[in-house]
Amino acid sequence: VNMGTGQDLRSKDVMVKLSNEFAAITGQKPKVQNARVSIAGFNLREGMPVGLTVTLRGERMFSFLDKLISVVFPRYRDFRGIPAKFDKNGNYTLGIVEHTVFPEIDLAKVDKIRGFEITVVTNAGSPEKGRRMLEILGMPFEKED
Repeated sequence: VNMGTGQDLRSKDVMVKLSNEFAAITGQKPKVQNARVSIAGFNLREGMPVGLTVTLRGERMFSFLDKLISVVFPRYRDFRGIPAKFDKNGNYTLGIVEHTVFPEIDLAKVDKIRGFEITVVTNAGSPEKGRRMLEILGMPFEKED
């Protein structure tokens, strides 16, 4: 699970607040990702913090997936399923536009709505097997025409 934060992590209090929110969502303390290269157009220097990341495995992973499928997706307005776009190895990446759909987030304390990315890495080996595995776990994919 990754959250790109851009300039926001430069402030210590914002970094603590975002880390706490992200830890509440995932159940694990996030790691701060630093920029690998400098990009002058973005006022970004090598080593500056640019995002948060968490790698979930085992029970925490299944708990997070269960919460995502059974609690978060039903909270979306006009939800008709998620797109079924897999990479060639059967891994799936999903973008969440706003983190406020998670029940752990108190809307009164949110200063800015943020998005993040969830990548489900499988050992399926093909997109068809990866899709079938996630369907068995209960992932609500869009209906194909």
